[in-house]
Amino acid sequence: MYGMINRALEDMVLTYHGQDTWRAVLRKADVDVEMFVRMETYPDSMTYSLVGAASEVLGKPVPDLLRAFGLFWVRYTGGEGYGPLLDEAGDNLTEVLSNLDEMHFRLGTIFPMYGSVKPDQGMQPPQFSCTDIDDKALTLHYYSKRSGLAPMVIGLVEGLAERLKCTVEIRQLTFKDRGDDHDSFFVRYA
Repeated sequence: MYGMINRALEDMVLTYHGQDTWRAVLRKADVDVEMFVRMETYPDSMTYSLVGAASEVLGKPVPDLLRAFGLFWVRYTGGEGYGPLLDEAGDNLTEVLSNLDEMHFRLGTIFPMYGSVKPDQGMQPPQFSCTDIDDKALTLHYYSKRSGLAPMVIGLVEGLAERLKCTVEIRQLTFKDRGDDHDSFFVRYA
């Protein structure tokens, strides 16, 4: 994964819990990196270790931490210069969620794709699709080679809804970690 993800996790911990807590996370994860470089790739295992360590240090279950991180990620990327890209994705939640793959494609012009780095590193974006779309609801389908990140998707949708100044209800319908071929979510917004 890119350093930007690890930096965002660091920023979240620093913002809500302070420097000492982040140092404890680094020690617990056995990660000896002073500063994550945004465009540098790091092994997925390092990011998973950081999340696991943050969960232990903060006493917060991993799914809850990932959901909070998804919400934080939208705020973080919006403040890190990616706000215009988010704005171009659409004027409502259906448009934005329907354009997530396009947004990842555009990011691929900035960040090297996985073919140019080690197989488990780099930008290996998930794929999204929307079905059952009506006036204020849809089913969001999430496909990823990475496992365990469905709670982050819930937080991302909540963060996008916050950015668009709407309320959202989201519940998971299918679970890749339980044997389904992908994760899917019912999303209703107003």
